[in-house]
Amino acid sequence: MIRLLTFLLILAAAAAGFAWVAERPGEVSVVWLGQQYETSVAVALLGVLLAAICFTILWGMLRFVLRIPSLVSIAAQARRRNKGYEALSRGMVAAGAGDSALALRAASAAEKHLGEDGLTLLLRAQAAQLAGDRAATERAFARMADRPETRVLGLRGLHAEARRRGDADSAHRYAEQAHRIAPVSWAGQAMLDHHAAAQDWPRALATLEVNLAQRSVDKQTARRQRAVLQTAIALDVAEQDAGEALRLSREAAEVAPDLTPAAALAARLLGKRGDLRKASRLIEASWKAQPHPELAQAYLDLRPGDSTQDRLARARTLARLAPQDPESALCLARAALEAHDFTLARFTMQPLIEGGARPTARMCLLMADLEELDGGAEGKVREWLARASRAPRDKAWVADGVACDVWSPVSPVTGKLDALRWQAPAERLSAPTEPAPAEPAPALAPAGPQAVIETSLHVPVEPLAEAVGDEPANLVEQSLSSAPAQESLPQDDALNRLAAIRRAAKAEPPRRAELLPLIVAPDDPGPDAPRN
Repeated sequence: MIRLLTFLLILAAAAAGFAWVAERPGEVSVVWLGQQYETSVAVALLGVLLAAICFTILWGMLRFVLRIPSLVSIAAQARRRNKGYEALSRGMVAAGAGDSALALRAASAAEKHLGEDGLTLLLRAQAAQLAGDRAATERAFARMADRPETRVLGLRGLHAEARRRGDADSAHRYAEQAHRIAPVSWAGQAMLDHHAAAQDWPRALATLEVNLAQRSVDKQTARRQRAVLQTAIALDVAEQDAGEALRLSREAAEVAPDLTPAAALAARLLGKRGDLRKASRLIEASWKAQPHPELAQAYLDLRPGDSTQDRLARARTLARLAPQDPESALCLARAALEAHDFTLARFTMQPLIEGGARPTARMCLLMADLEELDGGAEGKVREWLARASRAPRDKAWVADGVACDVWSPVSPVTGKLDALRWQAPAERLSAPTEPAPAEPAPALAPAGPQAVIETSLHVPVEPLAEAVGDEPANLVEQSLSSAPAQESLPQDDALNRLAAIRRAAKAEPPRRAELLPLIVAPDDPGPDAPRN
């Protein structure tokens, strides 16, 4: 719209000018080479305009002729640039496809046509990485670090190569340089992991605050990392400064309820101070987020003078908070075993050992203790111990494929902060499988730990009923009453069969099983011969 208005204004000005000249006629006289030329003003102006146009055309043609060498050079450069970008495109595709040979050839062609451009250096570094040439890779990243526009990218590549060869100091130096240039997230996280791996918790906290201020990390991640660092500091100063350790661990547990070490440490310190109510609430909140054996042990040991029945009552309370988790069943069964309530212990453990999943090593060891304390056969104890040696591993603190018995704020492999997770370690592919039982025992409890825990919490478990009398009829009645509902006979047939069995039992006592005759030698007088 503005261009149209401008054109109309110029056209109106030209028309006004021509009108002004037409209204004021005059003559123009020019003497050139002894000749005098006279004409009107309008014709003179038109001649001047045509002369200017012709001069402009001639000047343009002359400039084109003079610029032919430079235009040829520009065209050649454009062709080289196009060839270079085509080679660069082929190299990027080859690097993405994993073809190191084609990527190297394309990188050489791109450098030939484009020179040491940022993209060509990146392609050279990627091709060298695919080929496994560490020296060429570092040289490419070093050249990138010398260029202002690719300095951060080069430093990141050098940082990755230094970590790959295990040079932690060089990796930290490159990350620190990149962090000073730009607030990139990888550099801030690398510096944080370096200070955490060195157990320099104050500097790690300061780095975390800088990352949060520069917005290189989101608030939720920063809160979690701060809680992990506070837990690490609390564990270090728990013996020297219990008050500071309690403050830090409580703040960490409130921010991250699933951070088990923080909740367990805070509960133990609160228990030592006699504040059992706050300690119980803290463990219960953490247990809802993530059941853990350390929490269960801290919860049961809050009052050292409690009896086994009191500990069992506390185990019931804790198991009610997360009835769907097998850790609740293990906690309740262990407390029942310590209280010598073997019936409750068996009732709680039955769905864990008879379900579809294989029982873990802790479950098998608990069953071995139960059989030993309950006066079971020694063979059953050995059986459960043997099953424990072949059972799947229990949950542990796992980071980068390595299982740890004790929580640590950093990974023992890579040094990354907050890398440990409470999970089951990966099983070995060659681990022996546990043979399936020949005849599964009848289900005495509901399927699933949640139903068992709810039943054990709300329905009192009575001791097993003792058999009354030695008659076979009583045993038959017990077997019929304990049979599953889908296999039970009709009522009339069951009663008739029970009456027939009772009559047969009264008419003739049960006989002992026939024994095979002994095979003796011809000169053997036999077992009934009188002794000398």
